[in-house]
Amino acid sequence: MITFLDGKLVGALPTQAIVDVSGVGYELSIPLSSYDKLPAVGQPVRILTHLHVREDAHVLFGFMSAAERDLFRLLVNNVSGIGPKLALAVLSGMSVNNFKAAVVNSDVASLSKISGLGKKTAERIVLELKDKVGVAAAWEAASATHAPTPEQEQANEAVLALIALGYKQVEAHRVVRDLQEKQPGKSAEELVRLALKQIAAGK
Repeated sequence: MITFLDGKLVGALPTQAIVDVSGVGYELSIPLSSYDKLPAVGQPVRILTHLHVREDAHVLFGFMSAAERDLFRLLVNNVSGIGPKLALAVLSGMSVNNFKAAVVNSDVASLSKISGLGKKTAERIVLELKDKVGVAAAWEAASATHAPTPEQEQANEAVLALIALGYKQVEAHRVVRDLQEKQPGKSAEELVRLALKQIAAGK
């Protein structure tokens, strides 16, 4: 089992990273949450990995934090009907802490806003993972040390709202992050309004 790669980042897209390890290039599928944490292309990087073996291929998934990889494995191994692609969509659409809090609080509405996740799948996630994320997750979600910053919360809400309106995850994420850099301190509602204007203007 490949558990991590230590090398140089030679390419990065919101859904993919390529790492050169001693002259061997590894292509990894990554969630948006990990894409945000990648260094600049050409810089050293360590990516935690999960090797998924199928009949027709060996697919390597990469994560910039242990919490992301743990959640990915929890979804793939414990929720029927969720494969690696959908697990990546979950990580791209919601932070680990927000996901755990949603499961603990049986917040099916928030989970079903994630791209590719319908209400039935969201209900199945809550049913099958509630005992597994349990008390520790409730404590972690409530802890100020681990909780997302107010700005991250607003960004997550805005991205989910845009996805619910039919925009692609990658586009929603890019526009919201761009707006927060230019105009920090905006609420989720303001971010959605500005993002819609920006997308409509084709910027």
